[in-house]
Amino acid sequence: MSVRRLAEDNVQPAAFAFNRENAAWAQKTIQKYPKGREQSAVIPLLMRAQEQDGWVTKAAIESIADMLGMAYIRVLEVATFYTQFQLKPVGTRAHVQVCGTTPCMLRGAEDLIRVCKSKIAHDPFTLNESGTLSWEEVECQGACVNAPMVMIFKDTYEDLTPEQLEQIIDRFDAGKGAEVATGPQIDRVFSAPEGGPTTLTTPDALAKKAPASAKKVSDAPTVSVPPSNAANAKIEGDTADKSKPAKAADVSGKPSLEDKNRPAGIAKPAAVDDLKLISGVGPKIEGTLHELGIYTFAQVASWKKAEREWVDGYLNFKGRIERDDWVKQAKALAKGGEAEYIKVFGKKPR
Repeated sequence: MSVRRLAEDNVQPAAFAFNRENAAWAQKTIQKYPKGREQSAVIPLLMRAQEQDGWVTKAAIESIADMLGMAYIRVLEVATFYTQFQLKPVGTRAHVQVCGTTPCMLRGAEDLIRVCKSKIAHDPFTLNESGTLSWEEVECQGACVNAPMVMIFKDTYEDLTPEQLEQIIDRFDAGKGAEVATGPQIDRVFSAPEGGPTTLTTPDALAKKAPASAKKVSDAPTVSVPPSNAANAKIEGDTADKSKPAKAADVSGKPSLEDKNRPAGIAKPAAVDDLKLISGVGPKIEGTLHELGIYTFAQVASWKKAEREWVDGYLNFKGRIERDDWVKQAKALAKGGEAEYIKVFGKKPR
């Protein structure tokens, strides 16, 4: 952090006092804090002093310290710590704060600084000849999307080109700063995309753009093949020929539903096993397995290594099926239900 000191004595005023309006405001502000905590008002009072005189003077620091019953050094510590407080006189019509943090620097902040050096003064915190303008480079001011940008007093001016900043400085120097539009200087609303929205521009756009994967489990297709053909069963609507080589995985990263290693599905039986008894299977996963035609412990127990790897990839489990040993759990449950599971694993399922 740079060293921050008060301005030289030859520019310091002899005294400070809030005007009538600000004095009333200051008293109300102090009263907002509990008794004994009035010193918490030091920052808002310093800010109001800066707004009144343009910068924080030594006299203002001492006056505010007296109002709050604080030692002068304590208020000085606050004023010199926070860079929002100007400790030297700044331009009476504009003090331009140019953001020099990475996003702004990458998008032309150096060009804006050159404009300030050319039109105001070569060095920061230096007044122009008439005392109306000054500038400084500051850290991030929170408008990174709209870089590069500057702040003049409380307003920001964003998406700037050097030419635009020159015009803005000229308007302020002419006393017409209030006429300059604040915020983005291009065709954008606040931080919205330049030129306006490009997606979801109509009321029904969201519904039209909803991915197929967003379908509810209850909307999943049902199996229409008879149980006797379970070995080669396919889910209704699935025309995959598992005798053909598998196609590449879809864009979601899941293995293809037409992969030869996909476990065979069956028609939904009258009695469906509670797959949630398998450790690692919850309601959502059970629903997905049902979509794939997997309804019984016996099916899971029969999975070969390639089939387990396919399901693991489809569920994005990263090896969880092997770690939890679904096959061993399913074999126990298929053989004798919970009793067999307890016999094998020494605990109840789930």
